[in-house]
Amino acid sequence: MARREKQERVKLEKGAYKRAFRAFSFGKPFIGSLIISMIFLVLSSLTTLAFPYLLGGLFGSTNTSAENPFELTNLDNINVIMVLMFMVFGANAIFGFFRIYFSSRFSESTLSVIRKKAFQKLAFSEVSFYDQNQVGELNSRVATDLNSLNALLSTTLAEFIRQWITIILGIAVIATISPKLLGIMLSVVPVVVILIIVFGRIIKKISKRTQDALAESNSILGEMLTGIKNVKAFGNEFFEMAKYGYQSDKVRALAIKGSVARGLFASFIILGLFGGISFVIYKGYQMTLEPDGLTMEEFQIFIFFTAFLAASFGGVGSLMGEIQRAVGATERLMDLLENKNEIISENFTPVELSGKIEFDHVGFVYESRKDVTVLNDVSFEVLPGQIMAIVGPSGAGKSTITSLVLRFYETTSGKLLFDGKDIKEYDLSALRNEMAIVPQEVMLFAGSIMENIAYGKTDASEEEIIEAAKQANAWEFISNFPDGLQTLVGDRGIQLSGGQKQRVAIARAILKNPKILILDEATSSLDSESEKLVQEALDKLMKNRTSIVIAHRLSTIKNADKIIVLDKGKVVEIGKHEELIQKDGLYTKLSKLQFNY
Repeated sequence: MARREKQERVKLEKGAYKRAFRAFSFGKPFIGSLIISMIFLVLSSLTTLAFPYLLGGLFGSTNTSAENPFELTNLDNINVIMVLMFMVFGANAIFGFFRIYFSSRFSESTLSVIRKKAFQKLAFSEVSFYDQNQVGELNSRVATDLNSLNALLSTTLAEFIRQWITIILGIAVIATISPKLLGIMLSVVPVVVILIIVFGRIIKKISKRTQDALAESNSILGEMLTGIKNVKAFGNEFFEMAKYGYQSDKVRALAIKGSVARGLFASFIILGLFGGISFVIYKGYQMTLEPDGLTMEEFQIFIFFTAFLAASFGGVGSLMGEIQRAVGATERLMDLLENKNEIISENFTPVELSGKIEFDHVGFVYESRKDVTVLNDVSFEVLPGQIMAIVGPSGAGKSTITSLVLRFYETTSGKLLFDGKDIKEYDLSALRNEMAIVPQEVMLFAGSIMENIAYGKTDASEEEIIEAAKQANAWEFISNFPDGLQTLVGDRGIQLSGGQKQRVAIARAILKNPKILILDEATSSLDSESEKLVQEALDKLMKNRTSIVIAHRLSTIKNADKIIVLDKGKVVEIGKHEELIQKDGLYTKLSKLQFNY
C-alpha cells in the first residue's frame, strides 16, 4: 500500500492534473450543460454574496449609536432590505436548482460514457493485461474510481469554483470598504487557514492509515468467508480469529489516534480561526470610533463578509484534498481507458476454416516472465478433423499452446498457421468464431441454464438449446429440475455439480458448432460416473472437428490421431498411443505412472 501511495504522489507531481482532466474529453457532447451549469454557478455565487451585504445594511445604519450598534432605526429602509433579501433568497434557490440540474446532466452523461468505455476496454483488453493486473484492483477502478470522479464532476469542482468566487468578490467588497482593514484581515486569516490546512493533512494521513487497516481487516474477513470450508477442514478457526483480532486492534489504535488529532484540530479551530476573526473584527470596530473611520453599516457588512471569507478559505483547503484524491483515482481510470486492446469486430465477415493448424518453429515468452522460455522451437501439424492430444508434465507448456491457438497471445518467434495462412492475417473475431473451448474449471455466469448454454450462440432458439443439451448428456438432469432450463445456476455455477457444469459447457460448445475444438483437461476433476457421461458427450462433440485435447488422464486420449509430448517447452515425441508406448520415452513413463505397467 505504501508503495502504491508513493507512486500516486509522483504522478501528482508530474502532470497528474493534466492527465486526469482528460476525463472531460468524454463530456464534449454534453458541454452545453456544463456551460449552463457554470453560468448558474456564478449567478448563485453572486446572489449568495448579496446576502451578507444586505444583512449588513439591515443591522447597520449611519444613525446608530456606538452604545447600541445593532439598533434598527430606519423602518422604511428595513422593509426595502427585507424585500430585497427575500428576492435574493428566491433567485438563489432558482439558480441553485438549475446549477445542480445541469451539472448532474453533464456529470452523469459523462460518467455513463466513461463507464461504458471502461467496460469495453476491460472486455477488449489482451489476456496479457490480466496477467499483470489483479481483478479486484480493476474492479476498483471501474467502481470506486468512478465514484471519485462522479464527486469531482458533480459537486467538488463546482464547490471549489464557488469558494474562489466568494473569496475574490469578498476581498473586492472589503477593499472598497477599507483597504486598511483588508490588509489586517489578509495578514491574519490566511495564516490561520494555512495552519488549519496543514493540520488537516496530518489528520488525513492518520485517517488514510485507519482506512487501509480497516480494508485489510475486511480482506481477512472476506477470505475467511470465501474459504470457510478450508478453514473448518483444517481446524483453523482460532487462527483466523487471531489474525482478525490483531488487525481489529490495529484499527482501534489508529482510530483513537485519529480522534485525538481531530480533538486537537477542533480546539485549534476554536482558538485559531475564531480568535483570528475576533481580532480582525476588534480592529474593525476600533476603526468605527475613529474620525472619518468606518460607518456602522460598513462595519456590519465587513463582519459578515469576513465570516464568509473565513468559511471559504477553510472550504478551499478541504476541497483541495478531495480534488487530489479524485485526480489520483481519475488518472488511474484514464490509464485504463488508454490501455492497448485487441481489435474486436462486431460485424465481421465469417471465414470458412477447414481446421488445419500448423505450428512452425514457434517460441513463446510471457511478458510478465521474460526470463522463462515457455515454448521453444515447437513444430507440429494437425489436419482437418483430427484429434490431437497434448500431454506432458506440469509446466511443460500445454495450456500455452491452446492460448496461442485462441490468439490470447502473439507468438514470440515462428509462425502459427490456419489453413496455411498466418494467424495474424485473420480477423480476430472471425477466427475465434470458428473455435470453442471446454475448460477444466468451467465458468458459468450467474443466470439460468438456458442463458449459459445460449452463450455459445446468443440468438439460438429454445429448440436448438434443448437439442444441444441432449447431445451433451445434460438434458436428463436439466429436465429433472423444477424450473428446467430456467433453473438458476448461482454465482459461478455453484448450484450445479462439477459434472453438470461440464455438460452445460459442452452443450454451449455444441451450440456454437465450431470447426476447431479445444478441450483443456475437461474430465480431470470428475468422478468416474460423471467422467463417463462427459466423455460420451465429448466423443459426440469431437466428431468431424479438429480437436486439441489437453489431458492428464492418458486413458481419455488412447484413440487420438496424434499425441504431442511436451517437456520443458519442447516437443520430445509425436505419434499415436501404440507408437509412443513402444519408444520407451517420456510418454511411456507417464503411462506407467498411471496404468502401473
